[in-house]
Amino acid sequence: MVKVYTSSVIDASAERVWSVVRDFNALPAWHPAIAESRIEQNHPSDKIGCVRNFSLKDGGKIRECLLALSDYDLSCTYSILESPMGVTDYVATLKLTPVTDGDRTFAEWSAEFDCPPERERELADLVGNGVFQGGFDALKERFGGR
Repeated sequence: MVKVYTSSVIDASAERVWSVVRDFNALPAWHPAIAESRIEQNHPSDKIGCVRNFSLKDGGKIRECLLALSDYDLSCTYSILESPMGVTDYVATLKLTPVTDGDRTFAEWSAEFDCPPERERELADLVGNGVFQGGFDALKERFGGR
């Protein structure tokens, strides 16, 4: 099992950042790798069990299922159902924590998944740096950081 963990500090309140990332269907609005997204069967995007079906800008297609969403903990957990990456049993959590010094946000994104052993390093880097850090960098830019 591969474990990936990425964290960052965003120069905006946790409530402001949460208002952007909370919507399970809003990836195209804040993540630079995502071209378009839709929630299957017209379910609400905050319904546990809803499936987002999205396209990457490079043409890849991914389907993910919302497993948990907490406005109290400012976190969401989801699993990948289908992906061109070649991962199985993929579960990820995005969590925000208020930083009271400067009204900033400590953001954590973690995942666990299985993949062929020879691809572990490549996929851990893709997920940690490409997906997670790429999303954090875009949020920092959106909120006036970096």
